[in-house]
Amino acid sequence: MLDEGSYLSAIYIYVGSASVLLLYLAWWLSRHWSPSWVALVVLLMAALMLTPSYPRLDVDTMAPALIVAAFEIMTTGVEAANNALRPLMFAAGVAVVLALLLRLTVFRRRKKEKLG
Repeated sequence: MLDEGSYLSAIYIYVGSASVLLLYLAWWLSRHWSPSWVALVVLLMAALMLTPSYPRLDVDTMAPALIVAAFEIMTTGVEAANNALRPLMFAAGVAVVLALLLRLTVFRRRKKEKLG
């Protein structure tokens, strides 16, 4: 088991790596796709990569929910992965709603400015 210092270091490295990957993904997709689609994909990826979950009910530390769900599904089945799947579904739903709000507000105005 990790001590507190190594656990925090691992979390910092994971979040930093995920953030760099999300920035690169946003940059790369913005060269090919419209901003509203880029926002949707990047927000969904952020929700999947950065949502935390408890690996088990009796544990005090958290891990990325996507990894916890994948390992639980592979080892014990879908029922055991519900602990991690619920926060993932909630975060993905929030990401879709946020992308929709961005599409209806920010990116809509940008389109009108280009036309006029």
